[in-house]
Amino acid sequence: MSDWQIVIGLEIHAQLNTRSKIFSAVSTAFGAEPNTQASLVDLGFPGVLPVTNEAVYEKAVAFGLGVSAQINHRSVFDRKNYFYPDLPKGYQITQLADPIVEHGNVDIELADGSTKTIHITRAHLEEDAGKSLHEDYAGETGVDLNRAGTPLLEIVSEPDLRSAEEASTYARLIHKLLTSLDICDGNMAEGSMRCDANVSVRRYKNHPLGTRTETKNINSFRFLEQAINYEVERQIQVLESGGRVTQETRLYDPDRNETRPMRSKETAMDYRYFPEPDLLPVVIDDSYVEAIRERLPEMPDEKRERFERAFELTTEDAETLSTNRALADYFEQVATASEPRLASNWVRVELLGRVSKDNFDMAQVPIPASELATLINRISDDMISGKIAKTIFEALWNREASSVDAYIEAEGLKQVSDSSDLAPIVTSIIAANPKQAEQYRAGKTKLLGFFVGQVMKETGGRANPKQVNDLVRSELDATG
Repeated sequence: MSDWQIVIGLEIHAQLNTRSKIFSAVSTAFGAEPNTQASLVDLGFPGVLPVTNEAVYEKAVAFGLGVSAQINHRSVFDRKNYFYPDLPKGYQITQLADPIVEHGNVDIELADGSTKTIHITRAHLEEDAGKSLHEDYAGETGVDLNRAGTPLLEIVSEPDLRSAEEASTYARLIHKLLTSLDICDGNMAEGSMRCDANVSVRRYKNHPLGTRTETKNINSFRFLEQAINYEVERQIQVLESGGRVTQETRLYDPDRNETRPMRSKETAMDYRYFPEPDLLPVVIDDSYVEAIRERLPEMPDEKRERFERAFELTTEDAETLSTNRALADYFEQVATASEPRLASNWVRVELLGRVSKDNFDMAQVPIPASELATLINRISDDMISGKIAKTIFEALWNREASSVDAYIEAEGLKQVSDSSDLAPIVTSIIAANPKQAEQYRAGKTKLLGFFVGQVMKETGGRANPKQVNDLVRSELDATG
């Protein structure tokens, strides 16, 4: 592959998190029964007219500002004509010649620590189509039109990406921007963000760009990398065997880790674009844009830098905790009310571990930030040990407890820190294990952990570990 250059551009479809659809008042809530959230407007019945949802413009402008793009003060909707079972109107309302956002850019960090600028050609508004269902219908296809008319922002990059890893890094950054700006919930499993990968290969030096294929509707970053890598290898094999790459639309099958043809790749001419006759051009002014700029939240990179500075976190930890707005807000509440670096460890390891295991998002986390902060404070003030804290965390997560302090009191989990209580136990444990005591005094100092463990077992894990260490070491040395 060293003889080949990979050229990739991404089209990212972000579902805007408005309460209603782009041209009708129907709900966009996920999970409704099929075909219960599709109005006559969404289906394009004769005599009904679309009305643009202003909220989609606010979100599109916010994204444009977030990527330092040009905000066009005049934008126009067009009709893109094609037939597909999940598009009952026979056309999609989108933006072609006059989109709302053009000429933006973002910087991605490469594996070697350097940065690379990825240019964004445009970000335009459009409506989503419905969804074809295959799994539940043997030999047939069902159509769910709930998604028809859902507002999308399609973000089109220049072909600046040169590897699957770069493409994944760029897509992750766009995901972070979308969620931080509260434009899209970013739930790829539910289709809130989907990627189309335009891939071609060419010989190095001054060879012209190769014929590209478009692999559509990839819904995870891992699948995006796998699909691109497969398509690159496939195209190189075709060209090296003397064949030609066909310009076409392909689908990625994650079960087989392969792409396969879906249809020949259409051109703009095939779609017969023309201005949408039922919608006037939308015109916005500078004051509209500036009002949105003033309401923009903190950008992800700004938040990461602030976390590093204010909470003394490593760049890696701050990067993880600023991944999306909900996680960052949760962490900041915990860190402000407890010891920040301990808060970082608990949120990154324990909390995110359970979020991943239970396939939750941050909105479903059952532990209030205030209670996690209390749990961390009880470790800091030596009321409980780290081991007991994990037990309490599980009780909070499983909704077996609602208050850290009440649970500690009810279960008798308060840490034993009084030397007068611990010293007799230490003396008894050492007396009961004379062989190990002699081995320790003979130089096998690792046996200290054995005695500490015995004391912790005797106290049900409630003894203060540091104090136990000091007491055991002191007694063994004194009686040696």
